[in-house]
Amino acid sequence: QVQLVESGGGSVQAGGSLRLSCAASGFTVSSKCMGWFRQAPGRERRGIASISTAGGSTYYADSVKGRFTISQDNAKNTVYLQMNSLKPEDTAMYYCAAAVPWVAICAVGPGMERIYKYWGQGTQVTVSS
Repeated sequence: QVQLVESGGGSVQAGGSLRLSCAASGFTVSSKCMGWFRQAPGRERRGIASISTAGGSTYYADSVKGRFTISQDNAKNTVYLQMNSLKPEDTAMYYCAAAVPWVAICAVGPGMERIYKYWGQGTQVTVSS
């Protein structure tokens, strides 16, 4: 049974850092395209970062490029999202997701949410100014 469990969210002041974790079970993270999404109150869920199978390539939304880093630890079967230089506009519920097998493109840009089949329950990140 595939399961994703996020952790690491919390409250931080602007300019601070957090590291989110997504612990996977029922599959190996290196075998799937993995993504991080976020949803702010009253807004649509948006993809912010992805990492392809075996960590071959990464993709970042413009809003987080240069500040966030996605990575994976195969020994812990966990995907991480390191978030630096946090801004109040980063406040959202953050979700980890795993894509269906054999995707041609691993990304989280517009229209790409359809490739993600498995979702975690989310972890809240709140950034105060």
